[in-house]
Amino acid sequence: MSKDIDFINDERTYWGKIYTDIAYAISEISPFLSENILKSRKYYIKSSILQEYIRLLDSAQLDSKKVGFLKIFKGNPSIDTAQNYKIKNRESFNELEKCSSCACLNCVFDCKFKSCTSCRYGSFIKSCDKEKANVRKHDNFTVDLTNNDTGSSAKYKVLATIENCSLDNQYILLENILSSDDKLVLYYYPGIKGDSFGEITNVDEFDFIVETYQNSDY
Repeated sequence: MSKDIDFINDERTYWGKIYTDIAYAISEISPFLSENILKSRKYYIKSSILQEYIRLLDSAQLDSKKVGFLKIFKGNPSIDTAQNYKIKNRESFNELEKCSSCACLNCVFDCKFKSCTSCRYGSFIKSCDKEKANVRKHDNFTVDLTNNDTGSSAKYKVLATIENCSLDNQYILLENILSSDDKLVLYYYPGIKGDSFGEITNVDEFDFIVETYQNSDY
């Protein structure tokens, strides 16, 4: 029983805070944003998933406090229900976890960025100046690139992607997994069939992207 209670308390503490942060954000921004904008934000649509999970945890806690001979052998089916629910909604849990850390969470500005519509799974907006550029952080995002001159290929981890809405451009910052000194800053063109990249030849534009990244508290 102690193990069950520990599981419930740990889950409710962690996911309960995320749900509370999201629910509070929704209540704060709802008076200032249209229904269409609210529905475009993933956390607004999916917050009920966490609400249901908290309810299942509460139910499991009540069952865990019941004393019965058969319970010692059968365990707590309410725990299984909660765990299965979380497994079934794993992707949504991950998205909501990222949403709770996203700069978009409490934002009521007239957004000029792609924001949630360009959100890659496992990512969130780390910083945003609300006018020109935002910086998106990613989990487990790597790309394979081939050097056109040498024909050699290498795997790079994505340090960040940046959107510049004033130029309607996206950029990607990369670091060679085997050599941290090998870093690249490129145009980024995400696509359904695959991403593509391009060289940045404008020095001022390149410097702006590097400075934006460096100032994003990474």
